Amino acid sequence: MSTIQKSSTGELFGHPKGLYILFFTELWERFSYYGMRALFTLFLVAETTSQNPGFGWTNQEALALYGWYTMLVYVSSIPGGWIADRLLGQKKTVMLGGALLCVGHTVLALNSVVSFYIGCLFIILGVGCLKPNISSMVGGLYRAKDERRDLGFYIFYMGINIGGFLAPLLCGYVGEKINWHYGFGLAAIGMFIGQIVYIWGQKYLKNVGNLITKENEEERKILERNLTKVELDRVKVLLISFVLIILFWAAFEQAGGLMNLYAEQKTDRNFFGLFVVPASVFQSVNSFFIITLAPIIGAFWIKWGRKGKETSSLFKIAVGLIIMALGFGFMSIASVEYTNEGSSAMYWLILAYLFHTIGELCASPVALSYITKLAPLKYASIIMGLFWAATGIGNKIAGLIGEASQDLGEFEVFTGILVIWTLIGICVILMLKPLKRLAHGAEDIEPDDERLVAERYELGDKEVQN
Repeated sequence: MSTIQKSSTGELFGHPKGLYILFFTELWERFSYYGMRALFTLFLVAETTSQNPGFGWTNQEALALYGWYTMLVYVSSIPGGWIADRLLGQKKTVMLGGALLCVGHTVLALNSVVSFYIGCLFIILGVGCLKPNISSMVGGLYRAKDERRDLGFYIFYMGINIGGFLAPLLCGYVGEKINWHYGFGLAAIGMFIGQIVYIWGQKYLKNVGNLITKENEEERKILERNLTKVELDRVKVLLISFVLIILFWAAFEQAGGLMNLYAEQKTDRNFFGLFVVPASVFQSVNSFFIITLAPIIGAFWIKWGRKGKETSSLFKIAVGLIIMALGFGFMSIASVEYTNEGSSAMYWLILAYLFHTIGELCASPVALSYITKLAPLKYASIIMGLFWAATGIGNKIAGLIGEASQDLGEFEVFTGILVIWTLIGICVILMLKPLKRLAHGAEDIEPDDERLVAERYELGDKEVQN
């Protein structure tokens, strides 16, 4: 297991300097990932005879690969966490992940089918090593009960979204308008910058993320005992929450697949006759709304809770599921408009992403926290692995839904998600009381802790959905 032994050396603006090293490392890693993701399906379906040729795949083939790719990116976090815990420690595993990502994005910039698959493989392995461990290192920069910890995560969280916002604008434009592989190459440059920052900043990370081999005797005793009835009940409700996580990402991740293709092929992207907006640019809308809306959504839940109303994690996840589903109503309208007029307006996509982002801010930030509250220590690592696997399965199902839309029709799929996911969210709310009983008060807090909980909500870790 890797952890911190003492506070890292030096502070800047009231936080360990190591925080800013991890901030910029993650910013550029997310820049490279989201830059590649914005181009992924668009490149695959681009005609081989066009001025900027792609692979000329069908939408169905591109969406199938997208589903497999995004699933494996998340599932690879399981072996990535194991390598950190058992072999290298978090710090060295992040270094390894960064190196693999540099190789992967560079290979992806080459123009061949073989290099594309090899590049994807290296990116999957690299994200698996880096993603689950860099967030843990942020927590390791602070001592237990350090009041700056939550704000530190918020700063780190903003780095993720800044990278996610800039990448589609820059890599997307270069890839779509100049050359796909130049866009992939720009993502590679971003990753190299992130890796250089991380290597340079090792002096500020000396005491965090190191491999700890001495076994904690008290923890060992806890791990050896059988689960109590309370712990078993909590595992049951966790498994239900995993189903909701799968469903959430199965719908939400249409963004990089089906909705990305819809923006390119069926949306009128002419901006008042001045210029045509590249389809990949719409991939930055989610991060923009995250950055601007997170404080507002956080403040709403604070006020909601102070009024004595329901604020449990399951309730927020269910509400997030419903709001996200409502966003697909705008895509249904866009589909009707396309059928009638041959194209649909850009604002339908933007409205859909707005509702998806509000849903994400309700559901995603609390999901990881909920798991850490309920997971028995004996199976903490296994359950966290299941969480990442659930996220990956959701991404794979997103690809399958996208594939199905090519036969069923986009209006039918968008409307189906709107109706079915909304009903599922309502059912969870109706079943909230018995589900909360299974949690046995794991989320009960003292009134004095309200401020910390409110801050924790705003910080929510985007690593859970990107």
